[in-house]
Amino acid sequence: MFPLTREFPKPLLEVGKRPIIDYIIDKLEVVSEIDEITVVTNSKFISQFKTWAALLKTKKRVTLIDDLTSSIEDRRGAIGDMHFVFERSNLKSNTLVIGGDNLFDGAITDFLSYAGEVEGNPVIGVYDIGKKELATHYGVVALDADNKIIDFAEKPAQPASTLVAMCLYYFPKEKLGLIDEYVRNKANISDAAGFYIDWLRKRVEVYAFVFGGRWFDIGDHEFYKEAGEKFK
Repeated sequence: MFPLTREFPKPLLEVGKRPIIDYIIDKLEVVSEIDEITVVTNSKFISQFKTWAALLKTKKRVTLIDDLTSSIEDRRGAIGDMHFVFERSNLKSNTLVIGGDNLFDGAITDFLSYAGEVEGNPVIGVYDIGKKELATHYGVVALDADNKIIDFAEKPAQPASTLVAMCLYYFPKEKLGLIDEYVRNKANISDAAGFYIDWLRKRVEVYAFVFGGRWFDIGDHEFYKEAGEKFK
């Protein structure tokens, strides 16, 4: 997304004259079970998020967390940021994690209802992208008849399916501590969230909720332009 994101955080880029993150806030606003929204960013962009938060209209408590990094060289990555927030906030409750560049139609309430059906197990949001050549750019999942994840491959050359991970995760409180085990194992060198999900599903049952409607992962200029034209 350079040069747009050189001096500006991707979640604050506008789609339909609104920051991308505002669409996520809208979805969280109607979920009564959510009492706090935590936004994690780095030292470079924290001031811009403070400006955004000052103008945000929401009934939820919003907490901004600076992950204390400022460059590509020292960034924590998706998993590092999750681990940082989980530890710093001393989380002990069911937790929903959403990538700040996700635009999608589906309701978070439906996703959380499904999580309730498989209570005590992690759940990830997935989307049928339709074509395997497109799936090669994402984390690809394979499911059994009960929607339990039986395979997860990060950007595979030959995808097993067209179901891709959306960077939307539900972690029950009983399973939050597993990320600490993952991070402390020096063999796990990747900070991509998909590698953690693959590691996790080999240890506990992890399920998938398939979202319908539209989904835009704002990962390049083409998708950003398409989102601006179609997502209002």
